[in-house]
Amino acid sequence: MNVLLRKSFSITLAAFIVALSVGSASGQAAKVLGDKPTFDDIPSPEFGGVKNKAFKPKDWLEIETKLNISLSPEPATKTCDKITVKWYIAVKNAEKSGTFLLFTKDIDYVNVPVSEEVYCSVYLSPSSIKRLTGFDRAGKSAVEYVGYEVLINGEKVAQETSKGKPGWWNAASDKISRSDKVPLLNKTETPFASMWWDRYAEVSVERR
Repeated sequence: MNVLLRKSFSITLAAFIVALSVGSASGQAAKVLGDKPTFDDIPSPEFGGVKNKAFKPKDWLEIETKLNISLSPEPATKTCDKITVKWYIAVKNAEKSGTFLLFTKDIDYVNVPVSEEVYCSVYLSPSSIKRLTGFDRAGKSAVEYVGYEVLINGEKVAQETSKGKPGWWNAASDKISRSDKVPLLNKTETPFASMWWDRYAEVSVERR
């Protein structure tokens, strides 16, 4: 191999190595620590500074979990561009004892802080609770299982459940059937949209 050819080969090899190094450096390893999901009945909020009307607040069902996201290397922005939380809520079927209706919802979050606690949530409205249970204040007692998965760049990085084994929502069962009878709602679709803002991850405007 002549000198010119060797020099050209060396330059090409060096450029290839640099390209590999840049590609490796741009990749980030993601780790998510997620708590077991919790759920509770919370009354419709009443706001000050407006003329209130006479009504008795009904209960919403709020389901939430706490996440802590780590990226390595950690970006200078201290945020994760986007995560997806896939929710799975199994509610007792009032029309057939011993069976459950499974409701699902995918919620995208953006600019999620890393290395700190942040909450994600999903809701059932009072009218949905009434339709499922026949009662105004029976949301919490109607829930049998709550599960979720966290995805970053389409890859599942965490999953958890309120009870049982994570992944129960994928298991074949004659007792659980998927349903779209009522919608699960993200926080921006509820009257709690502007409340406790800094506690929760920011819901993406692209998919609400």
